[in-house]
Amino acid sequence: MNRLRLEEQLLVDEGLRLKPYRCTAGRLTIGVGRNLDDRGISRAEALMLLGNDITDCWGRLVRQAPWVAAAPEPVQEALVNMAFNMGVEGLMGFRRTLALLEEGRYAEAAQEMLRSRWAGQVGARAERLAARVRGAAGPPTA
Repeated sequence: MNRLRLEEQLLVDEGLRLKPYRCTAGRLTIGVGRNLDDRGISRAEALMLLGNDITDCWGRLVRQAPWVAAAPEPVQEALVNMAFNMGVEGLMGFRRTLALLEEGRYAEAAQEMLRSRWAGQVGARAERLAARVRGAAGPPTA
């Protein structure tokens, strides 16, 4: 079997759709005829999509807030996690939190995160991320 030739045929016959749609049989479908209702996606496919989404989210975040590229990793990870949840534009609404993070005032930023409406919506996720941000400064020195 010539896999490349078959792929070309299937692209012609099935088409390529990058957003979910209903096929002629009424099944939720995406890509080149992938029946999501009956087949779904594999764990490997989900993790591949996750990796791509993290890369995309990171790129958009750094374009909006270039200082994030030099922030401590726990801050970077918390911000990407938040942006993944609410979108980069939604995260940009956290003006005070972002300003505190940019200044390295991590404990205050964590408090701001927990005072937000978002924290009330996501509960334990906000607690975990605030704890990571709070710890970004490292252990206290004597």
